[in-house]
Amino acid sequence: MIVETEAYTGKADPGSHAYRRRTLRNEPMFGPPGRAYVYFCYGNHFLFNIVTEKQGTAGAVLIRALEPGAGMEIMKKLRKTNDIIKLSNGPGKLTQALAIDRKHNCADLSGDELFVANGPAKKHKISSGSRIGIKHGLDKKWRFWIKGNAYVSVRNK
Repeated sequence: MIVETEAYTGKADPGSHAYRRRTLRNEPMFGPPGRAYVYFCYGNHFLFNIVTEKQGTAGAVLIRALEPGAGMEIMKKLRKTNDIIKLSNGPGKLTQALAIDRKHNCADLSGDELFVANGPAKKHKISSGSRIGIKHGLDKKWRFWIKGNAYVSVRNK
């Protein structure tokens, strides 16, 4: 279950890869929606985003944390940990646990290998705050998480 996200847009969002201009790296952010935008960050891990806007308009949501369900034994091997909380409680941990890398960039998220599925309908309290790991655009409270969820990457009240 996705428990934490951050939203990014284009020219009006100084925290976004698409803020200055369209490039080879950020091209997937411009659509079509329902595709993966996967990039290498800080020279050591991949980050997974879901493209959200219509074709030609930059927009994506970074998947920051998951509460693992099925496949935990595989995740433990990939992450080299038995600590269930640390399997996917951050964007780099999440991609490592799910074996998401550059080959998934632009993948159709309704495909067979990488996809987003509906789970059981549950009501959660959602909190929002500043995005993490950026220097600009902190005024946008576009980080969202399930309040009190143990798998969120950074605890906020």
